[in-house]
Amino acid sequence: MAKQGNKLNRRFFLTGAGAFGLAGVAGCSQSLDLSAFQPNIDMSSTGSVMRPQISVDKGITSNEVMYAAVHENGYALPAIPYEKVPKQFRRQIVPDPTGEAPGTIVVRLNERFLYLVMPGGEAMRYGIGVGRAGFEWSGRANVQYKKQWPRWTPPPEMIKRQPELEKYRNGQEPGPTNPLGARAFYIFRNGTDTGYRIHGNPEWWSIGQAMSSGCVRLMNQDIIDLYDRVQGKAPIVVQA
Repeated sequence: MAKQGNKLNRRFFLTGAGAFGLAGVAGCSQSLDLSAFQPNIDMSSTGSVMRPQISVDKGITSNEVMYAAVHENGYALPAIPYEKVPKQFRRQIVPDPTGEAPGTIVVRLNERFLYLVMPGGEAMRYGIGVGRAGFEWSGRANVQYKKQWPRWTPPPEMIKRQPELEKYRNGQEPGPTNPLGARAFYIFRNGTDTGYRIHGNPEWWSIGQAMSSGCVRLMNQDIIDLYDRVQGKAPIVVQA
């Protein structure tokens, strides 16, 4: 009887400890959202479990963090009122719809999306705004170089249309109000400048829109994220 009692006591202790542990987890569930870690499970005909649809990335977090104010190199970017930006145009990981190799930038002008293809069948997607110059070129090329806090020089034809830009004939100093924003990518094909640019822009409300000027613009916080991810002379595909 003593031995049986010891077994019962031990079983009660283990069961109670397990219940206590589960209760602790349940208590945390009110403040810990685990939904991002729930896999999208599908059973194939062979009965195997498919991989989660998307992964977890340190660059994709709460909107408050992704679009918070930025202070860098003496420049200050205000926080973006993300709730005013349609959800589909906010930075997010999606299943790759392009079929391109990892590291490739794909710009789909009509969709107003830019994709950076990642390994594992995924892509980082950013909302874009497209200016008149953004529709003047399409095809395959490479990022020749990229710049932090670039200087903007309007082309002569733009100055002719907008005489108020004459003061920037020799370039506008970098800063939060610069039309190229916090970062710019310069696109070349076969060693020749296409004149095509992917850049930041302070006008967050223009994302998803067709504007009167410029090439392809992202929100400043998004172009900074893209800049940090793109390595070397990355291939780029621009699709109308």
